[in-house]
Amino acid sequence: MDNNKSLDYLFKPKSIALIGAAHSEEKLGGVILKNLLKFRGRVYPINPKYGELMGLKSYGSMRDIPEAVDLTIVMRPASEVPEILNGLAGKSKSVIIAASGFAEIGQTGLQEEVKKIGEDIGVRILGPNCMGLYNPYHNLDTFFLPYERLKRPKKGNVSVVSQSGAILSCLLSAVRETNAGVSKAIGYGNAVDIDELDIYEYFAGDKNTDVVISYIESLGDGRKFIEKAKMLSAKKSLLILKAGKGASGQAAAFSHTGRLAGKYEVFHSILKQFGIRETADFDELIDAVKALSYQRPAGGNRVCIITNGGGSGVLAADECVIQGLEVAKLPDDKAEKLRRVFPYFYGVNNPIDLTAQVKDEDYITALNELKDDYDGFVIIALPNVMGITERLADMIKTVRPDIDKPMVFHIPRNGVAKKLISSLEKIKIPVYPSPERSVRGLKALLE
Repeated sequence: MDNNKSLDYLFKPKSIALIGAAHSEEKLGGVILKNLLKFRGRVYPINPKYGELMGLKSYGSMRDIPEAVDLTIVMRPASEVPEILNGLAGKSKSVIIAASGFAEIGQTGLQEEVKKIGEDIGVRILGPNCMGLYNPYHNLDTFFLPYERLKRPKKGNVSVVSQSGAILSCLLSAVRETNAGVSKAIGYGNAVDIDELDIYEYFAGDKNTDVVISYIESLGDGRKFIEKAKMLSAKKSLLILKAGKGASGQAAAFSHTGRLAGKYEVFHSILKQFGIRETADFDELIDAVKALSYQRPAGGNRVCIITNGGGSGVLAADECVIQGLEVAKLPDDKAEKLRRVFPYFYGVNNPIDLTAQVKDEDYITALNELKDDYDGFVIIALPNVMGITERLADMIKTVRPDIDKPMVFHIPRNGVAKKLISSLEKIKIPVYPSPERSVRGLKALLE
């Protein structure tokens, strides 16, 4: 069976068994069962103590359920997992093992036993020591975190793959806050079988995924990683955040997932050599995700900054230099034309300074005049002045079809600007809380 077909049983199952189901959310098996109640397929709780759980018939063992299932979730202690797996032969096509207590605490023998059993009975294994997966397009949520503690993002075009369950939950919260949406999310933990390479291959063919976030602590086969990452990058926007950059981080990575982190310098240089994007930190990752989930990358490096605050424009220009973007001089003929239509005290350079006496339509005038001269635009609208209103979003929406270039905004997030920010993001214009972050967002669209 090919990789994508086998992972369909994980991401798009028609039937699920939950071994270790519980009647209450005080237990993780109860949290998972409640999350599975929205699943459109068949759910079989397995717990011999109960005849019914959360309105579903409960079964004593896998032998008692009336069919072989696509996915089995095992929420039992690590010591019980080998025996449970042996009982899944012919009864399940894929397995999620959520429990910890394997190689990450030195129990490598137990983990190897799990791996061998999976190979012998022909099932794909996610985990152990993993958070599971989330596919809103399939109403599938196997996380052991209640919705009240981790509000899931809406449907969208961002897929998230993470070794760490904690980082996965943080990434999902951050994606939700950017008003972007998720296609799929998966935490693969110790990767006894399914690892980032399998998931990259699967996401490369996923029609609902345009952007892939990948949090990595350690790698198995470095050569295969580069091969799969290059393949995925050719089809989707892949953003990698690598942990374990120093000796302490590498040791922490091993204690977390039981996989060696390797030398970061080698990893970094190889990514750079093959043009695979790596983000420096969590914030840079999320800023890039926001931009890429809203707009298509376009390439180029010529940037025009349009601002109503001189200092903010300078900060944006400085960040452009840091990011390797060119704040190119306005063409002489265009500058002359803008000087004729703008008040004499506007600064017609790059950045264009519309001053505190700005009007909404001034941004549109500048954009229309310069749309063919730059690869992307950073627009800074400081809303404390009377000339910035909610109408600016409507004006941008009107001209957007004719200005098909990457465009980001910096607008401070205060009460006055809340509706303007919301209106811009509804038309897929990302808004950032600082000039520097807006530039970094644009950078992601120009790479």
